[in-house]
Amino acid sequence: MFITRRLEFDAGHRIPDHKSQCRHLHGHRYAIEITLGGDIIRQAGNAANGMVMDFSEVKALAKTHLVDLWDHAFLAFAGDTAIVEFLGTLPGHKTVILDCVPTAENLAEKAFAILDEVYRDSFGNHLHLERVRLYETPNCWADAVRQKPAI
Repeated sequence: MFITRRLEFDAGHRIPDHKSQCRHLHGHRYAIEITLGGDIIRQAGNAANGMVMDFSEVKALAKTHLVDLWDHAFLAFAGDTAIVEFLGTLPGHKTVILDCVPTAENLAEKAFAILDEVYRDSFGNHLHLERVRLYETPNCWADAVRQKPAI
């Protein structure tokens, strides 16, 4: 069974090598969809009976480990030294320094890596992160998916 929870957050970024508008400082209303796979819990008396995981718990974990950290932050590539140095001069500025350019693809991949550790078989029902879909705009998104082992 697969379940998906969607959350939204606001963040700024820039793509330093881009040849068009995205090289400028700008922001997005990002949406992230977290898809988990696992067995349906079938245990009378368990609050999660009939669920893979309670949607409120999916949300709480995502907020704690990712969304609250990125929300209203500027997501900056460590190699974009002009921006990193500038943001460092702003007292109390919420900046997240990344080891990659903050494209939708890289952010989805980074979010998957962070959340993969969070959603691990905590209920004995083979729970696992299956996909992270990150919307940069309502019409543009990137999917980071669990790689299937080669046969």
